Amino acid sequence: MKKYIIIVAGGKGLRMGGEIPKQFIPIGGKPVLMRTIETFYVYDSSIQIILVLPVSQQDYWKDLCREYSFDIPHQVADGGETRFHSVKNGLNLVEEEGWVGVHDGVRPFVSNDVIDRCYSAAEAWQAVIPVVDVVETVRHLTEEGSETVPRDQYKLVQTPQVFDVSLLKKAYNQEYTSHFTDDASVVEALGIKVHLVEGNRENVKLTTPFDLKLAEMLIG
Repeated sequence: MKKYIIIVAGGKGLRMGGEIPKQFIPIGGKPVLMRTIETFYVYDSSIQIILVLPVSQQDYWKDLCREYSFDIPHQVADGGETRFHSVKNGLNLVEEEGWVGVHDGVRPFVSNDVIDRCYSAAEAWQAVIPVVDVVETVRHLTEEGSETVPRDQYKLVQTPQVFDVSLLKKAYNQEYTSHFTDDASVVEALGIKVHLVEGNRENVKLTTPFDLKLAEMLIG
């Protein structure tokens, strides 16, 4: 069965404090987004890579590819008004049955084992997401103040989130609502159960300047 990965990269990088969108910031001498794409290519060179970028960033991306001699095959889809609409645009390039993952463009450190775990589990469960344990104390805000909640009842969600192609396309044919915060929430709206697999803690979403410092250390 064919494998696809939709890599969504529409961030503006405002929390990074700079003018360059966070997915284009170099870490270890190479833009974040290139490292993310390479990770999936190394996992499976036959995987079909679909990159979703805002139209306003696509020429810049082409220039970066020329500058860095980046030639890993990939298709580019137009980013939408929200992440939901961006993923939906990416799905329009998925033409065959199989398994499709959706991944954040600024998560370059997902491990090969986690990627393989997600795609393998999807064959049995149809809808799979990687998660890691919550290691810090969690408090729930209430009208009276706040209260501690059992952290072992919560998980931190990562990507890639992997699904049967037909299932994900059906899910994205629904009307958009603000409750759709990730692909799993879109699929769950159909009444489909989402299966959890173990992620890797290094698979952080690069969002702040501190995250970039961490990224440089991980590249080491």
